[in-house]
Amino acid sequence: MAKTALIAGATGLVGGHLLDLLLEDENYTEVKVLSRRSLGGDDGKLKEIIIEDFANLEKEAKQLKADDYFCCLGTTIKKAGSKSAFKKVDFEYPVSIAAIARESNADSFHLISAMGADAKSIIFYNQVKGEVEEAVKALKLNRAYIYRPSFIAGERAEKRAGEKAALWFADKFDFIFSGPLQKYAAVHAKTIANAMLITAKNDTDSFKIIPSDQIEKIGK
Repeated sequence: MAKTALIAGATGLVGGHLLDLLLEDENYTEVKVLSRRSLGGDDGKLKEIIIEDFANLEKEAKQLKADDYFCCLGTTIKKAGSKSAFKKVDFEYPVSIAAIARESNADSFHLISAMGADAKSIIFYNQVKGEVEEAVKALKLNRAYIYRPSFIAGERAEKRAGEKAALWFADKFDFIFSGPLQKYAAVHAKTIANAMLITAKNDTDSFKIIPSDQIEKIGK
């Protein structure tokens, strides 16, 4: 059956790999990209949907209709400029997209969260990630999957000093991350993207949280 996919965050590390995979996949005849800026124009089954203001995405529900939704949005408080701006990107926009997916009776919705996500956390970042997970679960979509990667490996356009140091440590001392500690090992962005696509095509659970070590197993 011919399917349509929608990616939010295709200019990011995971989203870029996922876009390539979806464009190569014969199961999808159209891949919609929700973005604030063009990737270079529509090409074949790629359809760009340029929306400068994500605050009112519900108004764009008709053109955002798809079978499988992949939300790869994410930022940092430093890049966003404030906690409220960060929450817009990591909570408000993903929930809006999930709501559109429900309205469209989508087959599946996929969200990249983070290890340590917990709505009750005293760490703001983890708290927001936990809150968005709970909000997505409450929408009761046909199928919803939350991915909680540890550090994401790959070349970012933006440099994150703390993350870079952690990835260096993970690479030099990867032998440490085995057994019970395997879930803390860095996972490559392409592996995450592949896990998302495989899950969309094969998993039947109505809601599932997928930890980092499981992402690695699925996406390899």
